[in-house]
Amino acid sequence: MSERADGTRSPRTLASVSAVLTGTMALYIALVAFGNITDFGTNQQFVRHVLAMDTTFKDDDLMWRAITSTTLQDAAYIAIIAWETLAALILLAATAMWCASLREDGGGGGIRRARRAGTVGLLMLMLLFGAGFIAIGGEWFSMWQSKSWNGLDAATRVFLLSGIVLLLTHLPSASAERAEPGAEG
Repeated sequence: MSERADGTRSPRTLASVSAVLTGTMALYIALVAFGNITDFGTNQQFVRHVLAMDTTFKDDDLMWRAITSTTLQDAAYIAIIAWETLAALILLAATAMWCASLREDGGGGGIRRARRAGTVGLLMLMLLFGAGFIAIGGEWFSMWQSKSWNGLDAATRVFLLSGIVLLLTHLPSASAERAEPGAEG
């Protein structure tokens, strides 16, 4: 990243980095959602097995948590796909906003809008993969116990990547330093 003599980073460089990274996450989750829609059955089985807890250690103290109703399992899977699709659309819009901010002459309004939209989309991914897959799937439904239906590594990867992109998009830039307090929002 280009750094100025005063130690701040160029807003154009940060906007470029943010556009590329947000776009990468948008592409990823769009492909995930597309795959889940066009190949519905593959991950449907994953969700069903995790919720049913049928490949865990089957500890009697935990099995009361299992959801064996295929209707509820499928409803959860459809909700996951809807969440992924919405996150993809928001991140795609944020990417377009970052790109538009690169064409603007000064002013941070475009950057602020892009950052807000990107933040929403990235937090959606962090909620889905962190709270949804890692916490609820991994711990509540004991997905960590399954050798065949364990998505914790993939969920951790997406959670961490989303967090890194989120942090990078919130780095201060020279324009942020000149902006009024609270304007960066």
